[in-house]
Amino acid sequence: MRRATLLASAIHAALVLVAAPAFAQDAPAAGAASVDATMIDTIVVTAQKREQQVQDVPIAISAYSGEFLEGFGITGMDDIGNLVPGLEVQEQSPNNPGFVIRGITSDSGASFSPPRVSVFQDGIAISRARGAVVQPFDLERVEVLRGPQGTLFGRGAQVGAVHLVQKKAFQGYESGFTVGLGSDAWRRASGYANAPLSESLAMRLAVYHEKNEGFVENLSGGHLNGKDTSALRLSFGLDLGDTNRVDVIFNHQVDTPPGTAFRTNVLRTRAGSRDLFDGTADLNRGEQLGLDRHVTGFTVLGQFAINESWSLSTISGWREFASLEEFDADGSQLNALEFAEDAEGEQWSHEFRFNYDNGGAFRGFGGVSWFKEEGFQRVPFSTDERQLGALLSPALRAGVAGATGGLIQLPVVSPLNPNLTPFLGYTSFPALGIPGIPLGTLLPLRASHREEYTNFGEVDAMDVFADGTWSVTDRFDLTLGLRGTREDVRSGYEALTFGGLSPLGQVLPAAPTNVAIPNILFRPVTRRYAEDTYSSAVGRVVAAYRFSDTLNGYASVSRGRRPDVIEFPTGGNGTPNFIPAEVVLSYEIGLKGTAFSEALTYDVAVFDYDYSDFQASVLNPNGIGTITANGGNASATGAELSLILRASEGLQGFFTYGYVDASFDERDDAGRRQSLAGNRFRLTPEHSASAGLDWRFGVGDGLEAYVRPSWNWRSQVFFEDQNQRGIEQAGYGLVDVRVGVAFGDGRWDLGAFVKNAGDREYLIDAGNTGLNFGLPTFIVGSPRTWGVELTGRF
Repeated sequence: MRRATLLASAIHAALVLVAAPAFAQDAPAAGAASVDATMIDTIVVTAQKREQQVQDVPIAISAYSGEFLEGFGITGMDDIGNLVPGLEVQEQSPNNPGFVIRGITSDSGASFSPPRVSVFQDGIAISRARGAVVQPFDLERVEVLRGPQGTLFGRGAQVGAVHLVQKKAFQGYESGFTVGLGSDAWRRASGYANAPLSESLAMRLAVYHEKNEGFVENLSGGHLNGKDTSALRLSFGLDLGDTNRVDVIFNHQVDTPPGTAFRTNVLRTRAGSRDLFDGTADLNRGEQLGLDRHVTGFTVLGQFAINESWSLSTISGWREFASLEEFDADGSQLNALEFAEDAEGEQWSHEFRFNYDNGGAFRGFGGVSWFKEEGFQRVPFSTDERQLGALLSPALRAGVAGATGGLIQLPVVSPLNPNLTPFLGYTSFPALGIPGIPLGTLLPLRASHREEYTNFGEVDAMDVFADGTWSVTDRFDLTLGLRGTREDVRSGYEALTFGGLSPLGQVLPAAPTNVAIPNILFRPVTRRYAEDTYSSAVGRVVAAYRFSDTLNGYASVSRGRRPDVIEFPTGGNGTPNFIPAEVVLSYEIGLKGTAFSEALTYDVAVFDYDYSDFQASVLNPNGIGTITANGGNASATGAELSLILRASEGLQGFFTYGYVDASFDERDDAGRRQSLAGNRFRLTPEHSASAGLDWRFGVGDGLEAYVRPSWNWRSQVFFEDQNQRGIEQAGYGLVDVRVGVAFGDGRWDLGAFVKNAGDREYLIDAGNTGLNFGLPTFIVGSPRTWGVELTGRF
């Protein structure tokens, strides 16, 4: 925690400097800082590794400027998900996110599990789940690309990419700050300052701090589901002539929020409640629950002109994360399923890209990239065997029925009898024919038992890629892209027990979900590794046609791939599973255009995906959590719509809609019925939509008021690929509202906001680790919250 305190202190000091008027002397015009919420269509993006207007890019892409994000109060990755059709972002905590694009989820925290959705920060992959959530602040723009992007973004972009482009240092003076306070002891302070250091060198400093105590009261002490994030970015921009430039960017973020409120509706809290939405939880360890996460990155970007036709782009990055999260997996006051996760990762990457454009019919790029990553995920577990024995009462009762005397039994709280207290459980049980132990022998249950497992992952990958566009005519463009990858993959696993084997593990051969328990959860395994080398190719073919100055169309076929997985199943005997690469063939057509004298901008895409060797996430039959399994064939069909309307200078708005029918096929290639046949992909609503307005109007004396309502809606979602009833969320919609007034020629902004204005009750996750023990847990979404903010720009 000391590192977090030091960073917060540094950010506080930096905010004082940012707010100082020293930078005001050469500030940009106030109009440049005002928010235009609908000029999304004029954003220049680099999705295809060259600058293009977003409407000219033959890809399903949503791009939002940093000013737009600030104007609508977008302060988290999950908020970005609400703006993009086909994108869902689930955030249990900054350490445990899930990214979903067009039905495909990327959320595994295992060190050997490759992502399906790539998250990038200035071209550097930050996709490893435990380090992927970064605070979106002081951004130039966000680009979200839907569909396989392996040719453009590499091995982890099987179904899409989220690209955060940060503001860079420039030759000019600029500074600003925002401070806010609100419900649940919410506090926010952020700021930025930009200044030239010489005629060629500039510096930019941006800082961010946000904290709230959490909206769930923990009856065992403290609060849950809060936020405590401090982030700092320092960047330097070096101009080496008119066309050559080097950017050096340092990012550091610390997250120390309180714990996640896993809540079961099976066992009552000490207050006697099983209502998930009563604003409380009853998780033991109290304020010891929570996260301590540190993420650090160092990026060097280079752009160099070779001649009038050729240029060289380089992207080099180093990044590491370390996180320790304490959580209570049984969702109750029981000392039954007490877990932590200790994860670390480090990566290095470099890309050389040669770009060609001589103003003729052909333009493109080609290059090589290298990526190396290594890390581990350690999961400690502790339990009171007496309480866990009662929790697994169906198996224990089977033993008790055959007992012959001597069983000592104390009052028990169990799923079948949740009203008995205190929870002390069984203190011993008969051996009942365990090999080597006489029938009827009483074995004591421990008040404390500990064990843990650790998985390890290493990847060393080399890519060669090329992508070119040929303008066949003035209206018709044809693009071909190909990326070849060779990767060395190494996975490892070990499992330890402390204090010897558990008597409970010996007598319980199976839990209610047929989980093998040779110890309790993890079978002791000495550290072992497995490795292999894989080669693959992905590519795309895109045909784009300009029907008129206001209408563009495209059709594409692309191949995406999620790399092969070498997985040691938790709770197994240390034998690895080699899971083949998941391959998707994507077919897509789209239209982008304007109408009504460019007052309306629209973007429509229709797609169809065919998956083979789909890497499904299923309940672990030999341990806790989920494992990766070959789910066979799957498919997804969908459509997406984005509309931007400029009704007048002061009234603008947007609307998005996404539809996806994503499910497992009935039969595999051999004609056999698949185990998940017909099931919908988890975390995937069939329908989703969002809308927002930006209404600005003068109120006299240089004041401009604004009202910005926004709405997002999702249809039913299953939280597991098994589509269990009760482990789901019905459709729901949320409404946010921001109001305020700008004054001082736009330099000052005083606003207020309400999130979830209707105080809608909803779940962001269900099932979780407890589902393996017949005790599913649930995580509720945020209720109504409010705040006020003051922003100054100089």
